[in-house]
Amino acid sequence: MLNETIRVAGVIPECVVNAPGGISYVIFAQGCKHNCPGCHNPETHDFNGGREWKVKDLLIDIEKYPLSNIVAFTGGDAFFQPNSFYELAKKLKEKQYTLVAYSGFYFEELIKDGARKKLLYEIDILIDGPFLQKQKDRNLNYRGSRNQRILDVKKSIEENQAVIMKKYYESMK
Repeated sequence: MLNETIRVAGVIPECVVNAPGGISYVIFAQGCKHNCPGCHNPETHDFNGGREWKVKDLLIDIEKYPLSNIVAFTGGDAFFQPNSFYELAKKLKEKQYTLVAYSGFYFEELIKDGARKKLLYEIDILIDGPFLQKQKDRNLNYRGSRNQRILDVKKSIEENQAVIMKKYYESMK
């Protein structure tokens, strides 16, 4: 399964702005059908853009950066490539990485979809919901619009409802 490929728009090996909790290795998934007006990364929408990486090659590259103990899936939307991102996520969890994912889907949608649910179960922190131009707010932490939430995925699964991670919210610090 590690020969599976992931279509990637790009990576940032050591980043401090794309994920809560510290330095992260950021993977920009290529491909997104949400097409949110005002999206920060419209170049990642085309499913034919970017380039393919083998999962094993991404793992090798991630391990070159020991300061990045968090891996963030952003995009695009990794949940449009759930099987290959699941293979990567599973291997990263075996190596004790914290996984953060951004998605235009809401938690409630992901938990109902077989392949997407499988990927969701590997994620620690989910920033969910589409970017809504009318709710854009530049003062938010890790989000672009007020409808988006920062969720503790493990607790959300246990409680069968979205559980907000209050410590990352600007007004709840």
